[in-house]
Amino acid sequence: METQVYAARDKSTENKNRDQLLAAIPAVEHRLQLSGVDTAVLIGGDGPPVILLHGPGESSLWWMRVIPKLAKTHRVIVPDLPGQGESKVDSDSLDTNLIFRWLSELIANTCLAPPALVGNILGGSIGARFAIHHGKEIGKLVLVNSLGLGKFRPAPGFAFGLFRFIIWPTEKNFNRFFPQCMYDVGNLQNQMGELWEPFVAYNLECARDKERTDAMNFLMKKLGIPKIPSDQLDQIDVPTSLIWGRHDRANKLKIAEKSSRRFGWPLQIIEETRDDPKLERPEEFVRALNTALDTVN
Repeated sequence: METQVYAARDKSTENKNRDQLLAAIPAVEHRLQLSGVDTAVLIGGDGPPVILLHGPGESSLWWMRVIPKLAKTHRVIVPDLPGQGESKVDSDSLDTNLIFRWLSELIANTCLAPPALVGNILGGSIGARFAIHHGKEIGKLVLVNSLGLGKFRPAPGFAFGLFRFIIWPTEKNFNRFFPQCMYDVGNLQNQMGELWEPFVAYNLECARDKERTDAMNFLMKKLGIPKIPSDQLDQIDVPTSLIWGRHDRANKLKIAEKSSRRFGWPLQIIEETRDDPKLERPEEFVRALNTALDTVN
């Protein structure tokens, strides 16, 4: 494979909150045209390639706390999923086949060798589905609190908080819902310091944008929520591992435990986290990921 010459960042997409968060990440934001998707991609580090796929309603910035350490040993490629963050796509062209073509082109244009594909929540479900039909394009698969492995039956408080925030994406409802996703919001806020305010502001901006929310709803309906049949998961023939936050209220740990037993996938559990251990416990997450990738921390 040969990597392409990346396009310079489009100044029209600059956002002060996103810019402040990007300034703290040792990666450069590029724009790639992939299957008709004007894609924002963070690329940094050197070494074996790793592609990180984020969750629903998130962006590449949700990996910001693990990129600095992971980039010391790997070439880290972190896109905004189509229609999320700053990746723009015509809603009329958005379909499941487009997502897989987009991911294939991302790999072809950024990786000199088959990458490890790491997906969190929705990103995990996309990664698992991609591995079923495109396994030869990747070297390893790591599923983090992944959708698609079991029936989506979130705790009532999670479901109600999510519904309320989607309908009324106010800062108040964000603060009400976020504890359903994070084990200790106060601790996370303290650790993020001055980056907390722009992080919340950028996420509220995305949640209030109809094009982004329409794309998220499509991705969840088609690729996130539906359970992948076990006979299809059996077709995954690349080394696959699971990383899970113990206190996930949407995608409960028992789903990971059952999948680990059923498919023989090693499972690592990260304590004091819910569905987003990459954000809550970055050091523990990177250690777990390095174990999954068979690298030395």
